[in-house]
Amino acid sequence: MQSAPQELLKQYVQSQHFSSTAEIMDAMKEMFRDIIQQVMKVEMDEELGRERCQRATASENTPPNYRNGYSQKTVKTQLGEIGIKISRDRNGSYEPKIISKYDRNAEGMEDKILSLYACGMSQRDIAEQIKSLYDVEISPELVSKISEKIMPEVNAWQNHPLEAVYPFIFMDAIHYKIKEDHRYVTKAAYVVLGITMDGQKDILGVWIGEHESSKFWLNVLNDFKSRGVMDVYLFCTDGLCGMMQAIQAVYPKSRLQRCIVHQIRSSTRYVSYKDIKKVTSDLKKIYTAVTLDEAEENLRSFGDSWRKQYPSCVKSWEDNWEVLSTFFEYPPEIRKIIYTTNIIEGLNRQFRQITKNKPSFTNDDSLRRMLYLASQRIVKHWHARCQNWDMVLSQLHIMFADRQTG
Repeated sequence: MQSAPQELLKQYVQSQHFSSTAEIMDAMKEMFRDIIQQVMKVEMDEELGRERCQRATASENTPPNYRNGYSQKTVKTQLGEIGIKISRDRNGSYEPKIISKYDRNAEGMEDKILSLYACGMSQRDIAEQIKSLYDVEISPELVSKISEKIMPEVNAWQNHPLEAVYPFIFMDAIHYKIKEDHRYVTKAAYVVLGITMDGQKDILGVWIGEHESSKFWLNVLNDFKSRGVMDVYLFCTDGLCGMMQAIQAVYPKSRLQRCIVHQIRSSTRYVSYKDIKKVTSDLKKIYTAVTLDEAEENLRSFGDSWRKQYPSCVKSWEDNWEVLSTFFEYPPEIRKIIYTTNIIEGLNRQFRQITKNKPSFTNDDSLRRMLYLASQRIVKHWHARCQNWDMVLSQLHIMFADRQTG
């Protein structure tokens, strides 16, 4: 679109003698109104096929038609309310395209509704906001129908092509109440976040399921493969049931790192309050060790100290040691990225903040829509690469020289 000639703008500004920004805004509103009016005049000319005051000769099938005054309408724009004149024709067939017959919003009401929906507002609250902003009555049911229109977009996003190689993929779950068979059940939304070879975070998708199992995760990982993911160096999870078997079946070269923070929480759940500081202090010696040998020696010492008093805690670390100790194979810069799922827990905290006003969802798709819209808002603010990524990448190239490097 061409901008107005600078000389013309200069002459206009000089003629107006603006003394405040309010006067400039009023002038912009006037210009906006004049442009809208001119656009509708051109539309009417094209509709009637002639200039103003000219009448068309009636054909055998078409009665004569001509201009027939105008009606007044107030529309709300980013510049505020603006009164415009809507031209009318005798036959009532003219419908302005720039602002439709029943439209009182020049900004895109549906986009505004989806934006409010993405912020986690309830359908009733959105209806009240639209009434306040545009003086238009809409029902909560209409809000739901508008949100349903984006399901093709949600499905396209869930199936969009992915990178060929991800050095790290993080998985975590958020639980929600969803209506199913006339009752509310708890389901998990499994959020998957990937780190690309460029060091950028990306949300790869959201899968909703009632029960974790190796079969469930097998479907998820096969979904990755069908979307173009050929290799993943390391999966980082919160001890998801069946994950190890699924990884071995789909990406046999990939390793699994269980989140240390989650392991500490789950293993110390039944530790007495009077002992918790001492137990966690001894556990810290395990996961902060410099080498794997040192970590295993500290694990043995931990068992000697606490096995009699807290056998389930010790057993949890010993039974899961294979997937808890993976990060010792990597240098410190990579360890900081993979030993905990904090990177995806931060994302899930944002999801929870957005959905806190939604105690339940009517079906799986309503939750998918909410999390999709929230994802689009969140990723817009992701610009920085992972810390020390240049060093991390150079180490990855050496450690995985026999694998695809993207």
